[in-house]
Amino acid sequence: MIETAKKSFYKQGFMNTLRAKLVSIEKGEVLITCELNDTLTQQHGFFHAGVITSISDVACGYAALSTMPKDSDVLTVEFKTNFIRPAKSSKIKAIGKVIKSGRTLTFCEGVVSDYNDETIFATMQATMICLKQN
Repeated sequence: MIETAKKSFYKQGFMNTLRAKLVSIEKGEVLITCELNDTLTQQHGFFHAGVITSISDVACGYAALSTMPKDSDVLTVEFKTNFIRPAKSSKIKAIGKVIKSGRTLTFCEGVVSDYNDETIFATMQATMICLKQN
């Protein structure tokens, strides 16, 4: 499933648009990074909330996929993001972790922080659904 997740990540046009990188994937845990550029900011020059939410959602999704049966696919059912502080950083990372993997639903946590000093910018709780391939 890990190789499938890697291939799938790089097919995502939006992750390419953000220039996000899949740094590591292990069973139940994924790390994605993103470097700041002018196209990813909001009006004060911080990372836009949409960038933070997107990379956290994708990290949670691929963490969930890494625990699912072969030939499965994953979709987000819901998520909640808490923004703790403005993301003043030149590079951020999102870590998605599986909390509980079920047959159909998988529950995950995401944390977005500064790449270097671990300052947390946002947290996420997410539910993912396992789609069986036919």
